[in-house]
Amino acid sequence: MEILGQAAIFLGAAVVAVPISKRLGLGALLGYLIAGIVIGPAVFGFISAVDDVLHFAELGVVLLLFVIGLELKPARLWAMRKPVFGLGALQLFITSLVLSGLALWFGQSWQTALIIGLSLSLSSTAVALQLLAEKKQLTNVHGRAAFGVLLFQDLAIVPLMALVPLLAGGGSGDGSMALAAAEAIAALALVIVGGRYLLRPVFRVIAYTQVPEVFTAAALLLVVGTGLLMQSVGFSMAMGAFVAGVLLADSEYRHELEANIEPFKGLLLGLFFIAVGMSVNLALIVSATAMVIGLTVLFMTVKFAVLYGLGRWYGLDGGQAVRLGVTVFQGGEFAFVLFGLAQTSALITKELTDLLIVVVTISMTLTPIIVSLLDRFVFTRAIEKKPDFDAMENEENQVIIAGFGRFGQIIGRLLSVRKIPFTALDVSPSHVDFVRNFGNKIYYGDAQRMELLRAAGAADAKIIVVALDDMQATNRVIQQVKKHFPHLKIFARAHNRTHVFELMDLDVKHIIRESFLSSVDMGEDVLRALGVSISVASETVARFKSYDRELLRHQHRIYKDPEKIISSGRHSRLQLQELFEKDAEALLSEMPKD
Repeated sequence: MEILGQAAIFLGAAVVAVPISKRLGLGALLGYLIAGIVIGPAVFGFISAVDDVLHFAELGVVLLLFVIGLELKPARLWAMRKPVFGLGALQLFITSLVLSGLALWFGQSWQTALIIGLSLSLSSTAVALQLLAEKKQLTNVHGRAAFGVLLFQDLAIVPLMALVPLLAGGGSGDGSMALAAAEAIAALALVIVGGRYLLRPVFRVIAYTQVPEVFTAAALLLVVGTGLLMQSVGFSMAMGAFVAGVLLADSEYRHELEANIEPFKGLLLGLFFIAVGMSVNLALIVSATAMVIGLTVLFMTVKFAVLYGLGRWYGLDGGQAVRLGVTVFQGGEFAFVLFGLAQTSALITKELTDLLIVVVTISMTLTPIIVSLLDRFVFTRAIEKKPDFDAMENEENQVIIAGFGRFGQIIGRLLSVRKIPFTALDVSPSHVDFVRNFGNKIYYGDAQRMELLRAAGAADAKIIVVALDDMQATNRVIQQVKKHFPHLKIFARAHNRTHVFELMDLDVKHIIRESFLSSVDMGEDVLRALGVSISVASETVARFKSYDRELLRHQHRIYKDPEKIISSGRHSRLQLQELFEKDAEALLSEMPKD
């Protein structure tokens, strides 16, 4: 089948299965898995090259790790060393020890038992993180612990892959192992140094082109290139992409990168889960139902028990420890890789490999179902909404300033005076560089893009200040906000009177004309300089502002009719003149005598 035909089948299956799954409260992930089972070899057989699809779709996991890396600044990653190297290391050690012991008990050799235990101790980064992201629990206590466990497992992939040939008796000598370790360290150092000193200048040059698709291509090239470099020395592609994301987490291009990667990440992750569903061997499940069910239950029970116990040791309460356990108690996609290597090295028979892959796949499929059932029937709303006292610091703030030029900077300075954090977005690379030199938090990106607004935290923010130089861009941003983030309170910069009317058409309540207030302030200063008392000058300005507001409301109703607006302008000037004539005596009495 041609690639376009296959793409149509994947898209059609996702479009049908995911909405149904979401409607039933089972989540998008399970919908993808069911879609894969239906179109895969086990049911209708529309797609047969499962391994090829799975290999390509793993790019979705790579993109997911890159986006997560963008959320973690190096300082914050260092703060997570306990869940990564404490909780994560203990989970891998204890789980593999117990599962290896069970494999020995079932009659396997110690080499085969060790590979089985280590492989099954790995969890699915894609499944676990997708579940946490869907439920907005990545920054919760159990979400942070789960991420630490998954990150350590990714770090362990390299030594585990190197261990397989050693256990098979075909390992290289110490010199080759040392060379491989040196290559891995050199590649990691190259990524770190390059990310620190080269990536920002490169993205700065690309940003100057003002061609969005080139920036998108550069973002994808960064993720794929870094992943391939790390894969060439034994690390996983996902690990390389994660490191690249961490190095760019505090850059001004972070939100734009996330917005560019997000659509590809979502599609490829969906394809990955469909491919996992396609790989379910229903024939084996039917022929050895009792064995498959028994092994799956035993495997997931052991893993849950270890995770729950470690969660309690780590300081999680009972509910949080249960959530940690059910989030990470499935098998992982890297188990497929290790089992394949072990089969090639004659450590595991093909029959045993097929059986274990089915167990891992079923565990991945069951996880979203179990999590959904627990959320619906076990965890109460009070527990669900209970705030986490030590949740990870959220980078997104309550205020977003779209456009950080002369107008937006003043608002930012006022917020800074009161120590109110904000996220600023600006589309000019040179402007971003200049403002960042003075310590301001500002990110490069076009605020007209809904993906960028979402990445900047619009879903959780309270206020957006639209202070762009372009009137049409301002209107488009407001339309996006009204459609996708209706909870946001909008404060908009208007460039002239006509722009005010356009913003009023968009139902914006808080509109500030960029030159009106400054002109009024200067007019008041002029009056004072001419000898008018402070009180009279202030009253004159107040009258003028009040009348002008009423005039705006009146003219808004007729501003699309040129004849009426001209007539209204003439009438307003006469009215204003009459109003001021009533105060003429008071004004003259305050003027100095010649």
